[in-house]
Amino acid sequence: MEKINIYDLMLDDLRKILISLKEMPYRRDQLLSWLYKKNVVDFKGMKNIPKELTEKLEKRLFIGSLKIAEHVKSVDGTEKFLLKLSDGNFIETVLIPSGTRNTLCLSTQVGCKFSCPFCASGKKGFLRNLTPGEIIAEVMAVKKISKDAITNYVFMGMGEPLDNWENVLKAILIMNDPKAMAIGARRITVSTCGIIPEIYDFTKLDLQVNLSISLHAADNSLRDKLVPLNKRYPLEKLIKACENYINRTRRLITLEYVLIKGKNDSIKNIEDLVEIARRLRAKVNVIPYSDVSVLGFSAPSREDTKEFLKNLTNRGINATLRESKGVDISAACGQLAGKIKK
Repeated sequence: MEKINIYDLMLDDLRKILISLKEMPYRRDQLLSWLYKKNVVDFKGMKNIPKELTEKLEKRLFIGSLKIAEHVKSVDGTEKFLLKLSDGNFIETVLIPSGTRNTLCLSTQVGCKFSCPFCASGKKGFLRNLTPGEIIAEVMAVKKISKDAITNYVFMGMGEPLDNWENVLKAILIMNDPKAMAIGARRITVSTCGIIPEIYDFTKLDLQVNLSISLHAADNSLRDKLVPLNKRYPLEKLIKACENYINRTRRLITLEYVLIKGKNDSIKNIEDLVEIARRLRAKVNVIPYSDVSVLGFSAPSREDTKEFLKNLTNRGINATLRESKGVDISAACGQLAGKIKK
């Protein structure tokens, strides 16, 4: 029988396994405490679990912790973790400090299918989805060595979260469950470049998880170039899906807008963005592009970025500047690339 990663198991599945082993259901909560509260990665280290049960568990399950292959820290405090998966592939996870917040940016895929030309994650192509357990293990690996408590979690790392929606959803449910990681739903954000069927599925969840749209362009012609998925799911359909989300959940959406010099920073671009933001009553996060030398795009000047932001706020848009952090360690927005398995 092939062993199962315990991090992949929903809580009810773990309970059923224990029942099949003729164990009392309360053992599940003991295991969960060791796994998620105390971050123990060896069944033998779980002090109140009998040896007989430990032996049974080791025959059926394993704790799929991830090895930190590299850990680098930026001058601004941002930390990037290169994590090695069991098959030899790598993903990157970033811890971003900002005031009282420490936000963990999680990857959901090895590579990315969608090839946005300004983003390094899709440069090497798509290899595979992460399992729920691998996503959970990202969190646990960083928690094990981080000196500061993680306050917020964003699915904005390598990959497109809604392209791996089933596994991302399972990870979110484990993160949110009071008996597991007990992370409040409002502290979790899922970002998507616009996979519409899954946005509708996300809307039906009735969870208070935040939704963020990686917009980057506010007209179809430009967005087709910057976000190729737009050719399949154009803006009018994306906006309709967002309106459905807002009307059904009564929650706000954030529009992420990576500002690229000479590409999406004109007055016309501003007017198009204002129209969408007003229609959706959305907040806009303006993110100055972080250079990836091989991709051929440039960051706007600080003055031009401030002027872009001013043009939005003068038109009544709730817009903020999200400084790109971790640029010196290639950890900023769009810079995560990981390594390819040799």
